[in-house]
Amino acid sequence: MTSLQPLHTPTSDLTNDSTGQSWKIKLLYDGECPLCLREVNFLQRKDAGRDLVAFVDIADPGYRAEGNGGVSFEAAMGRIHAVLPDDTVIKNVEVFRQVYTVLGIGWLYAPTKWPVLGWLIDNVYDFWADRRLAWTGRPSLEELVTQRHDLLHDGSSQQCVSEGKGSNRCRVDS
Repeated sequence: MTSLQPLHTPTSDLTNDSTGQSWKIKLLYDGECPLCLREVNFLQRKDAGRDLVAFVDIADPGYRAEGNGGVSFEAAMGRIHAVLPDDTVIKNVEVFRQVYTVLGIGWLYAPTKWPVLGWLIDNVYDFWADRRLAWTGRPSLEELVTQRHDLLHDGSSQQCVSEGKGSNRCRVDS
């Protein structure tokens, strides 16, 4: 089985200014999460090259909070976030509501705005987000933050290995 990959290479520091960027929302996603990649691939197909959504892989070593609404790696890894062109940061189910709306399929998430159903969906997402890393066979959030810190600040070399089931992990070797 081949690993899931985004349909195109995301840029970790997109801008929506005089450079002509056309994105309406910047989606921060975990490129090492197989379920996240399925959703991103679906959304990229719906975007169909219009570049309405900027897809930013937070697992990429080049990810920086600057240029991405100030959202830290730790915060972005804990809950899904998106950034609007005016640098407003949104998170949780509201991200999906807005991304789907931008792509013209907002009707899929419209019921999540209803009082009882919205509350239920928000709580199901919170339950999922709290367990996402463990359920996808990943280290804890604390371990990921430590690994990333070591990778970016210790001058260590990075070695990425395939661990099967479409998962690639990076080790930090001193």
